[in-house]
Amino acid sequence: MSSRVDWHTYFMNIARQAATRSTCDRKNVGAVVVRDKTILSTGYNGSIRGLPHCDDVGHQMENGHCVATIHAEANAIIQAAKNGVRIEGAELYTTASPCWNCFKLIVNAGVVTVYYGEFYRDERSLEIANQLGIKLVDLRE
Repeated sequence: MSSRVDWHTYFMNIARQAATRSTCDRKNVGAVVVRDKTILSTGYNGSIRGLPHCDDVGHQMENGHCVATIHAEANAIIQAAKNGVRIEGAELYTTASPCWNCFKLIVNAGVVTVYYGEFYRDERSLEIANQLGIKLVDLRE
């Protein structure tokens, strides 16, 4: 009997590993963009390139959220764009379900399925995903 993990576990494990690079200790999140079982891009939440990290200088809080960071899903989309990688039709694995702003980026980038490891706050994405035919899949164990 094989101890080999299934694809969802494999990609979610990689998203969890990406989260270990997060530089905002309020929430460590990682994301992986995949198409045809191939990783296209990864991301984690962290500060704007060249600026100090929250872990080092503290948080910039607005309405209970740290606004100094770019979220993991946005960073994965940005990394793909920066490297000229087309992600339309891809799937995204993220350790926490996307916030509303990241969800809008995911939709407009053409991602068709989002797998998440924990539900994070925003119910709007569930309703809109259903309207648009985008799958949001809870992989909580």
